[in-house]
Amino acid sequence: MSSYGASSLNIQAQFLSQQHSVPKIDPKAEDAQLREQTDAFESVILKMMMDNAMKDEKNLFSQQNDPGDKIYKSMYREELANASAGGFGFSQMLYDYLSQKS
Repeated sequence: MSSYGASSLNIQAQFLSQQHSVPKIDPKAEDAQLREQTDAFESVILKMMMDNAMKDEKNLFSQQNDPGDKIYKSMYREELANASAGGFGFSQMLYDYLSQKS
């Protein structure tokens, strides 16, 4: 990979970490706590995916550009991601991996 590509990925990672607070996962946590942590992590992944998918979204019903429109849509996607967490499989895979007793 070129240095340009690597630096571009580094900048993107820094930008995403500033926008989304990535929850901490403690692999030694009790099962219920570990499940909550992995679900929270999945929620962040889903929010990032929805933000990326809808970044060029056009308003089909109005040409007006409301000042709070982006904020409301971001809040909606965040709540949708929180409600959907635990149902896409990322959380389950991470939970299974971290809960294995050696």
